Amino acid sequence: MKKREFIKYSSLLAGAMITGNTVSCINESMKKSNRINKRVSSLKLKYKPYELQLKHVFTLASGSRTTTPVVLTEMEYDGIKGYGEASMPPYLGESHETVLKFLSRVNMEQFNDPFLMEDILLYIDNISPGNYAAKASVDIALHDLVGKLVGKPWFRLWGLDPAKTPDTSFTIGIDTPEVVKQKVAEAEPYKVLKVKLGLGNDKEMIETIRTVSDKPICVDVNQGWKDKNYALEMSHWLKDKNIIFIEQPMPKNQVDDIAWLTQNSPLPVIADEAVQTIGDVLNLKGIYSGINIKLMKCGGMNAAYKMAQMAKAMDMKVMIGCMTETSCAISAAAQLSPLAHWADLDGNLLISNDCYDGIIISDGKITLNERPGIGIIEIKK
Repeated sequence: MKKREFIKYSSLLAGAMITGNTVSCINESMKKSNRINKRVSSLKLKYKPYELQLKHVFTLASGSRTTTPVVLTEMEYDGIKGYGEASMPPYLGESHETVLKFLSRVNMEQFNDPFLMEDILLYIDNISPGNYAAKASVDIALHDLVGKLVGKPWFRLWGLDPAKTPDTSFTIGIDTPEVVKQKVAEAEPYKVLKVKLGLGNDKEMIETIRTVSDKPICVDVNQGWKDKNYALEMSHWLKDKNIIFIEQPMPKNQVDDIAWLTQNSPLPVIADEAVQTIGDVLNLKGIYSGINIKLMKCGGMNAAYKMAQMAKAMDMKVMIGCMTETSCAISAAAQLSPLAHWADLDGNLLISNDCYDGIIISDGKITLNERPGIGIIEIKK
């Protein structure tokens, strides 16, 4: 299937999922859009760099860091503001400089109807290739704005059941046994742990946690295993340790090895670095058991929704993940969470300087609120 046909199919699939409630919301949106057009306002975009401070040194197979650069966006229309965010962990190849450069090229004032979302986001996507975190910051702000204009949260506009949100995992980075135990203690409110592996101390990490907790664990290897036989051996060992799945066990270019592992592993194998945009999903059938969708990788909520629907149509598992982010991007991703089998939306819990109030975790479960848009309010500091 060609990419153009694939995108067309995914759009039709997304449309087929519209419920009566969604149609009602869309009709209301159309009415509001008509009233808005009569005012002939234009969209305005603002943005600023920000630095997230991590509570702990964050270590995975590719390196360590104590901060994450982000860019916060604000889209305004007729006095209503929508908020967005670009988060740039090192492996994405984006930075404050690249995101600010991209956003400086965005001319939102040419648009006077925020409800023409597909047209607006197509314009954003065509500005330049790549720059997915930068594009996500505009996409999220636009979704937040439109939701506020309609007066509904996005999970309602998509017709999703908030009772179907999954538990979120809490991430434990690679560290010494003493610090790992401390992190597990901090994760007491959460029912699922996500553990980073891939630096040669895999069994020590899991065994350390098992001395203090019997909670289910999902592991993220971040391409850290290079040998398929070792990966299979570890998958059987992990199965006996109450592990749920293995995320990106080997480098994404070892396609045949990963397909072999998926076929033989007693645990599901989930793609992370191997999947970025909607064009990648179709090629992963039979290679992975499921995909991890992140707004910063795919360009935002619009693309993420279509990816989730496509994966489910292909009988693949869906995971909604995140980078280190504020409650802005986390709450945006959470709007999709009723579509997911698993969620890893704890990026805001790992930082000490969140600047938004958004979704909450109640007894380990993602709990969506009824605030319009993506469900956040700005914290004034």
